[in-house]
Amino acid sequence: MSTERFNELAARIVEETSDAVVLADREGRILLWNSGAEKMFGHKAEDARGQSLDIIIPQKHRRAHWTGWERVIESGETRYGSEPLSVPGMRADGSRVALEFSITMFKDSEGSIRSIAAIMRDVGVKWEQTQEMRRELRELKARLQS
Repeated sequence: MSTERFNELAARIVEETSDAVVLADREGRILLWNSGAEKMFGHKAEDARGQSLDIIIPQKHRRAHWTGWERVIESGETRYGSEPLSVPGMRADGSRVALEFSITMFKDSEGSIRSIAAIMRDVGVKWEQTQEMRRELRELKARLQS
C-alpha cells in the first residue's frame, strides 16, 4: 500500500469513527475535531478548531483538568494512554455527557510534547446501567440483612 493511500485510509478512519477524536496543541487549543466529536459535543469542526478545550470541560472540572494537562506537558508522561479515564464532558448546549477517553501524545525530536490527541467515547448508557446494578445490589443486601 502506498503512503498516500495509507494516509487517505487513516484520515477516513479518524473522520468516520463514531468516537470523538480531538487533537490539541500544547496550550490546549483544538487543532482537529472529527465528525464523532461534532455529534458527541454539538460543535461544528470549523467552530471548534482554534478554541480552548474548555468548550467540552464542565466549569467545575477545569482546574483539575488543566493541572493534569500541565503535569503531562511538563513530564511527557501519562497513564491515560493505556488506561481509559472516565470524566464528565460538556456539550454545546451545556448538557453533560459521561466520557471514557485515552490519549496519545505527539512529541518532537527532543521528546517535547507538540500535541495531544484524545479518543473519547460516550459511556452514559454504560454508566446508567452500572448505577442501576449498584442500586439493585444495595436493595438485595438490605433485604438479606433484614
